[in-house]
Amino acid sequence: MKNFNLSLQAQEKAKERIPGMTQLLSKRPDMFSQGVWPAYYSKASGSQVWDLDGNQYTDMSISAIGACVLGYNDPDVDGAVIKAIQNGVASSLNCYEEIQLAELLCEIHPWADMVRYARTGGEAMAVAVRIARASTGRDKIAFCGYHGWHDWYLAANLKTDNALEGHLIPGLEPAGVPSQLSGTALPFGYNKPEELEKILAQNKGEIAAVVMEPIRNIHPEDGFLNKVKELAKEAGAVFVFDEISAGFRICPGGSHLILGCEPDMAVFSKAIGNGYPMSAIIGKKSVMEAAQKTFISSTNWTERVGPAAALATIQKFIKNNVHEHLVDLGTRIQTGWQNAAEKTGLKVHCGGIPPLSHFNFEEEDPLSLKALHIQQMRDEGFLASNIYYSMFAHTFEEVDKYLEATTRSFETIAEAMEKGDVHERMEGRKSGTGFKRIT
Repeated sequence: MKNFNLSLQAQEKAKERIPGMTQLLSKRPDMFSQGVWPAYYSKASGSQVWDLDGNQYTDMSISAIGACVLGYNDPDVDGAVIKAIQNGVASSLNCYEEIQLAELLCEIHPWADMVRYARTGGEAMAVAVRIARASTGRDKIAFCGYHGWHDWYLAANLKTDNALEGHLIPGLEPAGVPSQLSGTALPFGYNKPEELEKILAQNKGEIAAVVMEPIRNIHPEDGFLNKVKELAKEAGAVFVFDEISAGFRICPGGSHLILGCEPDMAVFSKAIGNGYPMSAIIGKKSVMEAAQKTFISSTNWTERVGPAAALATIQKFIKNNVHEHLVDLGTRIQTGWQNAAEKTGLKVHCGGIPPLSHFNFEEEDPLSLKALHIQQMRDEGFLASNIYYSMFAHTFEEVDKYLEATTRSFETIAEAMEKGDVHERMEGRKSGTGFKRIT
């Protein structure tokens, strides 16, 4: 019988000292199953994670929210970081790695001329929006998809509670966002260019940027991305791709490279640093030079670890055609989920691009079923939810073992549904959804 005492005690301590328990909504234990999900780790290497109680798991879940595209504790990336640390993380001068990384990013994306850096995806998106506003002299942003926690984005939910419904996370509260920003962030639906046309018509000459993820859960319909680009150009708005999630997963670089649509700016984070804080805003010179019209500056954006990690990560990604392995893994996972569902008679919907796969139970009380699945998989030695983000460190042998365990879990769930004792089998709470306070 595994012991989880230290892991669960740590969560109680965290609730007392850290509002919301964690720094990231997607890592809160109630997003999985509070009382079951271990929440804290002592070490991680490759695809393996150890919790505070010493339990070892194969991580087939969120892979550090997609940040560790190569795997945990990657020797090549960590080696580059160690060298950077040994030579000094920061000084009164700038690190040369930031120039090398800028040249590499522009080489991969020939349409781009210039690069600015931050250390997280959300702040990089805020930088991109600031540059777009400075470039155009306008205030309003039309957007599609999820783009972080900053005021410019959450302003969409001022005076309403459902503007961000359908943009990944519903129910995000805009408390603390100035009410004067109401009406400055205007959402349109993916594959619905007519909604963007309406926004542009109603806000002529006022839209600074059109911001969107080029791909996430579904593929763009023929002509959709270039239609958005055309509409943005006609409106005099900067066209921005948020590649924070999709970038460096289906090709070496932004997903837009194989989707056939070039933006004015693109934002990267997550995968480019393999877990180290790093983000980049790349773009055309005509737009990027507007960064000098405004004040965008931070001491910690000049440290050396982030660029060193990004250079090593991207170089390894290209050398090993990592994207091919990520796609193959995700494709096998989605097929395995579907097979397990068919075998057990559960109604399950699978989706997402292969490296960012997910499934949902289409049964009564799906969040309790998800929690029971997490519990079953934990007891089988897997960190697993209804999401799978592939890593280069994952092997097909691990995938096969994971899918065998998934089938057993689905069998248990089907049996529990038939007997009507799902809740009696659950050790923790049902999974949360969206943005909720921990009480």
